[in-house]
Amino acid sequence: MRFMILVKATPDSEAGRFPEDSDKLFQAMAAYHEELSRAGALLDASGLQPSARGWRVQYDGGRRTVVDGPFTESKELVAGYTLIQTRTRDEAVEWSRRFPNPVGEGIACHIEVRQLYELEDFEGLLQEQTAGRFRDIGIR
Repeated sequence: MRFMILVKATPDSEAGRFPEDSDKLFQAMAAYHEELSRAGALLDASGLQPSARGWRVQYDGGRRTVVDGPFTESKELVAGYTLIQTRTRDEAVEWSRRFPNPVGEGIACHIEVRQLYELEDFEGLLQEQTAGRFRDIGIR
């Protein structure tokens, strides 16, 4: 099972500023990710540059329009992520509970954890679609 731990952007992260006492935070993050790595659970992790350096592709009918950041109208942007792989959801919950506070200890914030879809999540759907196609051409 794969899970993505999402670190929400803040006005400081969007401005490219690191939290006070960032050395301590970076050491805590490095230790956490090293522990994940030793446990074989770390797949990837990185911080993201401010949205001012990014872009969005907007879809409208058949048109695609590229819009440069920053995305000030967005209420929730992502500032970083950690991608982990665990045997169970409970194991992922325990790892995420140990995630260092990304804005500094004692400061209120939250991280979000989302499970990724796996190929087997779609197997039933793919089997139904394949069976339907075979039925459509007269094969049972």
